[in-house]
Amino acid sequence: MTNKIISDTNKKSQKIKSILLKKLKDKKIKSKVAIVIGGDGFMLKILKKNKNSSKLYYGINSGNYGFLMNKFSPKKIIKNLSKAKMISISPLEMKVVNKQGLIKKSLAINEVSILRQSRQAASLQVASGKKNIIKKLISDGILVSTPAGSTAYNMSVHGPILSLNSNKLSISPISAFRPRRWKGKIVSDKSIIKIKNLNPMKRPISAVADNIEVRNAKIITVKTNKNIKFNLLYDANRSLQKKIKIEQLRRETS
Repeated sequence: MTNKIISDTNKKSQKIKSILLKKLKDKKIKSKVAIVIGGDGFMLKILKKNKNSSKLYYGINSGNYGFLMNKFSPKKIIKNLSKAKMISISPLEMKVVNKQGLIKKSLAINEVSILRQSRQAASLQVASGKKNIIKKLISDGILVSTPAGSTAYNMSVHGPILSLNSNKLSISPISAFRPRRWKGKIVSDKSIIKIKNLNPMKRPISAVADNIEVRNAKIITVKTNKNIKFNLLYDANRSLQKKIKIEQLRRETS
């Protein structure tokens, strides 16, 4: 059983794990199911570490909001596990060329963040394929978010919340200075998005895939990697689609 439970090391996670081991003793859990105890950050780490796995991941939240996780209910855990619904999501693939010409790749389940690296605002060009989305953006940075990640950092910069089955990506500016009224763009998840630093010497930027940072980025390419599928399990009454819908309604009525 212990190899089916992956837990963070904090006290709350370890306490949940201890209760869970007692509850699941002598209970049969499907061989493909892995229970992950922690917060969203821990789940992101586990998923990317096991990107070639076909396992089903049932998250139990011991962090803050736990958007990718389920609420722990000791009395209902057996029932919740047996009736959990699966959602498959694909990550973004970020390829960064830095100012030394080195290439680094990382996966992002929530978003790719392009952030200014100094006191000066970033100067960016954003394109999709051969078509410019914006020729010159002066801002603190820009985000490319998946539907699953659209309620995270993207929402905090007033980006749109995307439905899970929308087949879209959100491109949202962070504190846009010029043009002031540019609100970003929603594009197809088949798009290959290219972000270029127009002034890498004077205005350095970093590129961050969820929580993996590459500094002194010059050119960043972002696309959805449909070859990778992360299979997440959610309680029947608290699916990822439902969580996203709640956030959409909350934003409209706030």
